[in-house]
Amino acid sequence: MRVAVVTFPGSNCDYDLYKAVQLVGGEPTFVWHRDRQLAGYDAVMLPGGFSYGDYLRAGAIARMSPIMDDVVAFAHRGGPVLGICNGFQILCEAGLLPGALVRNASLRFESKDVHIRVERADTLFTSDYDHGRVLRIPIAHGEGNYEAGEATLEQLEGDGRVAFRYVSADGEVTEAANPNGSWHNIAGIVNDRGNVLGMMPHPERATEAILGSTDGLGLFTSMLRSLAPAAA
Repeated sequence: MRVAVVTFPGSNCDYDLYKAVQLVGGEPTFVWHRDRQLAGYDAVMLPGGFSYGDYLRAGAIARMSPIMDDVVAFAHRGGPVLGICNGFQILCEAGLLPGALVRNASLRFESKDVHIRVERADTLFTSDYDHGRVLRIPIAHGEGNYEAGEATLEQLEGDGRVAFRYVSADGEVTEAANPNGSWHNIAGIVNDRGNVLGMMPHPERATEAILGSTDGLGLFTSMLRSLAPAAA
C-alpha cells in the first residue's frame, strides 16, 4: 500500500500518520502541499494540525493548495482518501464531504480520550472492526463540531454514511459522551462512494500500547487489506 501523506504548513500529525502506515506494512511518502503528483499512490491521507494557522476558518486556505486539485481528482477516480481532524475539515471545505466543522460547543480546545462506536464495518477503512465495537481514541481540536443541514443529516443517516459516532464507554449515544456538540454525535462520515472518510478523532495516535490504546490500528490494517489487490 503506497500512501501519500500530504503535508501543509501547520500540519503536526503528518509523522504520526507516516508511522501508523509503516506499522501495518505500508509504504508512506510525505507529499508537500505545493506538489502536483499523486500518480502511483494507492491512498491519500490528510493529517491533523493547524494548516495555515486555521486563518479564516479551519481548512479554508489548505483547500486552495495546489495539491488539492489532485486530491479531488484522485477521490473522484475512486481512490481512497482519509482526512483526520484538520484533514476532515479540509475535505469538507473541498466539497469531498458534506457539512462543516465549527467551533466546539464548549468554545474550548478539547484534548482527551473519547469513545466512538463503529457504525459501519463494511467500508475499506473499517473492515477489520466489528459493527458496534466501541473504540477509545484521542481527540485534539477546537473546531470539531460537525454541523449540516437537516436534509443532509437525514441523507447521511439514511444512506448509512456515518462511520463513527461518539458514545459512552458502554456504547450509549449520550450528550455527555459528545465532546464538541456534533449533531447526531457524529465523529466520522464517508462519501456516497465510500472511498473518502473524514473523522475528528486521531486513530494514528492509538496504534501502540505505549500510546495508551491500539484501537486505532484497525483503520490502517483495514485499508492495507482492502488495497492489497491494487497494491500487488
